[in-house]
Amino acid sequence: MTHVPEITDSHCHLDFPDFADELPAVIDRAVQAGVSRMVTICTRLRQAPQVRAIAEAHDPVFWAAATHPMSAAQEPMATLADLLDLAQHPKFVGIGETGLDYHYTAESMDVQQESLRIHIEAARQTGLPLIIHSRDADDDMARILAAEYDAGAFSCVLHCFSSSPELARAALDLGFYLSMSGIATFPKSGELRDIFAAAPVSRILVETDAPYLAPPPHRGRRNEPAYTRHTAHVGAQLFDMDYRDFAAQTQTNFDRLFKKAAAWEAST
Repeated sequence: MTHVPEITDSHCHLDFPDFADELPAVIDRAVQAGVSRMVTICTRLRQAPQVRAIAEAHDPVFWAAATHPMSAAQEPMATLADLLDLAQHPKFVGIGETGLDYHYTAESMDVQQESLRIHIEAARQTGLPLIIHSRDADDDMARILAAEYDAGAFSCVLHCFSSSPELARAALDLGFYLSMSGIATFPKSGELRDIFAAAPVSRILVETDAPYLAPPPHRGRRNEPAYTRHTAHVGAQLFDMDYRDFAAQTQTNFDRLFKKAAAWEAST
């Protein structure tokens, strides 16, 4: 039997109602497809107990938490103490997703920026990677990330990257990572694929953002972590690599950025 190359879904939302009736089966399908790890993301800190419980119940699942920028004006402002406390959990591996979203919630941009800076400080103090959501906010995102990095280094991934070449370059110049989602596989995403192809392969992660953004041949239906492989196949093509080699490279990249997840695996 041929060994299925291992990959990691670096960003999904397994606590969403879309998975409520079959979460164990969803995780099993992912593992069978070679998705040996999943990072499930908590987007409202008051939901952290439910997200943590998923990671505790399923060995391949890790978790991260933050206040999503689209919720920043409706949720209590995250505090540094809140985030540092969450980070004590052994399978808590990232600070996010935080960031800026001016597409739907531009009216709360000041609150979003305040929240983002709090999360950046948590990433600095914990050494955990910052997980960024950025939509229609490229200039402010590049400016804040650069200024904050100058004030004190931190690690970071721009998840579900679908922004401009300029923001990609700004992030890469700071040593950050870009994560490919199903958007990169869509037929009309040629310009986005060019951005990824121009990046160092050593800074690329793959994800689903499930239950959203299912790649072909599942587009238009619920996404799930098993489908990470479809995005990874497109990534291998972009970098003119054998799928097995690309999968191994993204695993190395994930381990380098998400050091706590790699260390937890090594200890179990």
